[in-house]
Amino acid sequence: MIKKLSACTSILIGKAASIDGTIMIGRNEDAKAAWPKRFVVHPRGSVGGRFTSKDTGLVLDLPKDSFKYTATPEWTDRYGLFEEAGINEYHVAMSATESAYTNERVLGFDPLVENGLNEEAMVTVVLPFVKSAKEGVKRLGNLIAKYGTGETNGVLFADDEEAWYFESGAGHYWVAQRIPDDAYAVVGNQLAIEEIDFDDQANFLYHPQIREFVADHHLNPAASGFNFRQIFGTQTRSDAIYSTPRVWYGHQMFSPKAAALETPESQELPFIMKPERKLSIFDAQDYLASHYQGTPYDPIGALGTEEEKHRYRPISLAKTQESHVLQMNRPEGNDIHWLAMGVANQSTFVPFFADITEVPAAYKRGKLPAQLNAAYWIFKHASVLVDSHLHDFLPLLRDVQKEQRIKATEMVEKTDQALALLDPSKRAAYLTRQSTNFAIDVLNAYKQLSLDLIVKMTDYSALNFNTDENL
Repeated sequence: MIKKLSACTSILIGKAASIDGTIMIGRNEDAKAAWPKRFVVHPRGSVGGRFTSKDTGLVLDLPKDSFKYTATPEWTDRYGLFEEAGINEYHVAMSATESAYTNERVLGFDPLVENGLNEEAMVTVVLPFVKSAKEGVKRLGNLIAKYGTGETNGVLFADDEEAWYFESGAGHYWVAQRIPDDAYAVVGNQLAIEEIDFDDQANFLYHPQIREFVADHHLNPAASGFNFRQIFGTQTRSDAIYSTPRVWYGHQMFSPKAAALETPESQELPFIMKPERKLSIFDAQDYLASHYQGTPYDPIGALGTEEEKHRYRPISLAKTQESHVLQMNRPEGNDIHWLAMGVANQSTFVPFFADITEVPAAYKRGKLPAQLNAAYWIFKHASVLVDSHLHDFLPLLRDVQKEQRIKATEMVEKTDQALALLDPSKRAAYLTRQSTNFAIDVLNAYKQLSLDLIVKMTDYSALNFNTDENL
């Protein structure tokens, strides 16, 4: 069974913190280096009714009327769906989950629930049934409070007004915090939310009995306040090696002055940060594709010792199945599900407009063994070829990535402009065509890159000899 524990990295950006007023939530989905993902659009009415989780056996009666939504399910449903991320027809975005840990004392009083609601089913039973990010938080929270969960997780929500970060702590208790419009947050496999203001329901939501639970069991180590991370979370040596360095690096990227005294292993890094410049969609993507560049901890860099290069778990790594940034509050309501199949650092974020009704066939494919007519494997093919001779081939990959970013920007801008003049009845078909054509073009660029790399590799064989060309 594929469990996405100890994996994933997330980013959330408020609309006043972004360069163009958009709201962004993004995450790397990390599990195995070869575990394909697919991209689909579920039509309205396709997932309602009785639902049974293949992961835990939980049975839920869902509303009959479900909304259209995008999703990235596993290549096989043998272990469950793991739909992970998407945007529904009411322009609510959801990404689930950021795996985390609850401390043993809390778990002693509220154990994890073996047959509860886990990551595998969260997107499927929440996203098709909510009309706002806040409604999504409440639906997920009510389900966990009622049925419990077998995992500690963080879940990202957004719509065209705001972004929220939800965290479950133990079997049934949860909190959520609205990301301030002028702020961002990065999270790496630890409970992150800090002080809860129970009188501010515009910015905080929570399990209705969480204060009583903590008080009754004497779980709060502080004399005052209610710091969710401190009460429910962990602060282990493993956290300092595995989790906090990724948060530290995000702060170095976006708030270097404020974070100047932070260290990679600090256990007190703040959850909410103010960026020192406006952040773009490429900033969000670059964070998810990063690996401590410019520091001694970069595993493919030139600055550190071998020990330093492998001291911390990087953000982008071989076990990333897909990476996404869900960009909301865009012009003409033209929100985008940006999707990079495989390793974000060696892939390209492809813009799929939220209102599409279909995706290219290659994105709907993906299985084991590998098949080179599937988008996941097309990107992975180029990735492993680059890895074989990283020093020589990485610049060629970067050229393709740069070219595709430029083309994506041009395509999205032209599409936004055309929508302002387009008959609304033709909107979905036009956006589907734009997304499809660009996604196919990107796949063709990566296929060509792979062929170019194979040609270059033919002379790298160990069975080689410097022969006199005159012979």
